[in-house]
Amino acid sequence: MPTIKIDDGEYDFDTLTDAQKKLITELQKIEERIKEKNNMVAILTKAKRAYIADLKQEIISSKAGLDLFE
Repeated sequence: MPTIKIDDGEYDFDTLTDAQKKLITELQKIEERIKEKNNMVAILTKAKRAYIADLKQEIISSKAGLDLFE
């Protein structure tokens, strides 16, 4: 029998009511959305770092009067 772990307790899935099973399904959907959002944050953070690096290069190049990075 599959079990569901919530905090420190384990529960037999087959003994849960339909309402409880529905709540578990909703929790799984929320967990999936959280994972998707965390992945998006990682992607956006990487893009932000790339833009910052490009900006630094542009600033250094403009101060030097030539493009040092091409």
